[in-house]
Amino acid sequence: MAYTITHFAPETRDRIDAFFNRGDQGVSACLEARARSAQIEALEARTEAELAGMGLTRDRIVGHVFRDTSWI
Repeated sequence: MAYTITHFAPETRDRIDAFFNRGDQGVSACLEARARSAQIEALEARTEAELAGMGLTRDRIVGHVFRDTSWI
């Protein structure tokens, strides 16, 4: 026989929500980091001339990829 709990106290529901939100944020961060790593690798594979055509130098690639997260 299986039991199903359909009512949680508000505090318990908040804890459950917080747990799953943390997990989701971790997965999202992992996927985003993987995507950004691929973007960095793609830019690193370009020639100096290609990077210059984009207005980049090799030492500025990481800053370019993460430009939307930095407040400099």
